[in-house]
Amino acid sequence: MNRWAFLLLMVLNACVPISQSNAPAVIADSTLPPMKTFGPARVPQTVFANSDLARDFLDLTFELESGRALPVFTRFEGPVTLRVTGTPPPTLEADLSALLDRFRTEAGIPITTTTQADASITIQAVSRAEIRRVLPQAACFVAPNVSSLKDYRRARRTPRTNWTLLETRTHIAIFVPRDSSPQETRDCLHEELAQALGPLNDLYRLPYSVFNDDNVHTILTHFDMLMLRATYAPELRSGMSKDAVARRLPAIMARINPAGQGRIGTPASATPHAWQTAIQTTLGPGASRTARSTAANTALTIAQREGWTDHRLAFTQYARGRVLQQSQPLVARQAYLAADEIYARSPTTQLHRAYVATQLAAYALVEGDGDGALQLITPYLAPARRAQNAALLATLQLMQAEALTLVGRDIDARATRLDSLGWARYGFGPDWAVRAKQSEISSLPPASPPA
Repeated sequence: MNRWAFLLLMVLNACVPISQSNAPAVIADSTLPPMKTFGPARVPQTVFANSDLARDFLDLTFELESGRALPVFTRFEGPVTLRVTGTPPPTLEADLSALLDRFRTEAGIPITTTTQADASITIQAVSRAEIRRVLPQAACFVAPNVSSLKDYRRARRTPRTNWTLLETRTHIAIFVPRDSSPQETRDCLHEELAQALGPLNDLYRLPYSVFNDDNVHTILTHFDMLMLRATYAPELRSGMSKDAVARRLPAIMARINPAGQGRIGTPASATPHAWQTAIQTTLGPGASRTARSTAANTALTIAQREGWTDHRLAFTQYARGRVLQQSQPLVARQAYLAADEIYARSPTTQLHRAYVATQLAAYALVEGDGDGALQLITPYLAPARRAQNAALLATLQLMQAEALTLVGRDIDARATRLDSLGWARYGFGPDWAVRAKQSEISSLPPASPPA
């Protein structure tokens, strides 16, 4: 049981948040290979029913994550300018440039960079400690009508920073960590810039979006770009009511998503706040193991009561497995298998299955089952790369290397391990974090593989 319990020690960062380019590699340890970075994103082009897109747009745009309603539609009117202040990490410039290119080409947003203090959007790179002194559980955040963290501290909890009082967007600040892994900073850019420009809400019922607190997608998806393109449609303007926006959405969606015209929509059920709270307690920081276990059971009870059969039930089982991994590893394994079975029903949740595969592959490695681990890992290497999730890709590759060693393919194992470390440097950051992740996974297989 001690080896099973060790599974909980696998802090799979790729499962919690959060191809070469000309971006500079940050090298501090000559024994590790150079950091790898991704080139232009090539996100899958999923076809959505326009009726679904219109419904999702309204739900994302006219409500905050807290559940508070937003009385009017807001966006930037006219060209959008952006500046970077603080002490940005070396990788931020290339990642930001790639994202702005996507905004211009995929969402049709006229956004340019500037050094002027009156920029529409200010991205300030500060330390994680500074962010957490303001919002203890946040990795990054966005706020209206301020231009610096100091400014935000003064205006916090005043009408000036109240999103519900906003009538149009003129100045917004985004605070990102300068001392996190390159991937975490990039992920913050994607999520917070998308919210600075467009929808402010997150919906757990959307399996194909960054606008979802499950953090499966770390870069903006095709769906997300459609939401942003609709936000900046010429038919809309700041100050419009929800009903006024709703009347214009059918024509907007027909224009920006012609393939979805006439396509039959799918019903959507609301996600109770009680379930969201239970999930946050289960996977979030600060709660005791008992509290996490109780919350996981509560989430499962709610999911079953709601009659869910979609990815939300799967995510509930995945979260439950995370909690039970140390105390009841065999029960946790059944929860992961249940999650995988549900995710397998939809083509839109392949990336979700990749996260589950890391957990199930860990069990196979502990048992010395190299072939079984390879069968679990191999299908998800391409989806992780396509999703530009270096932490997930590196984790899968490190596991793949251990599995290849177990089956006697030592040359392939060495090549895979070397490749994984380049991605790990982008996904996990400093050398000690890369070494720690490598050590965790190399400790999984038994010292002597079973005969």
